[in-house]
Amino acid sequence: MKKLLKYGGNFYVLSILFFLFWMIFIDSNNLVNHFRLSQKLSQLEDQKEFYLEKKEKIKAEREELMSNPELLEKFARERYLMKKPTEDLYVIVEK
Repeated sequence: MKKLLKYGGNFYVLSILFFLFWMIFIDSNNLVNHFRLSQKLSQLEDQKEFYLEKKEKIKAEREELMSNPELLEKFARERYLMKKPTEDLYVIVEK
């Protein structure tokens, strides 16, 4: 116990303890913020992977559409309700 009091009154020990307390709990870059930021980073990396996969899928679909005129016509008819001049177009809306 005497030894603990001896070191507890030492300026360097108190300075080091205060510095550690400050860096762990009070500083703007404390451990809690590091933990939150690392979770956010992993979440953003997962989103990045998702969007990169989605981007590759869209590129493949686009290449397929641009290489096949029948698919392009089908896509334009379904998506943008385009029609030939001699056709009538009926849109059925489901409730």
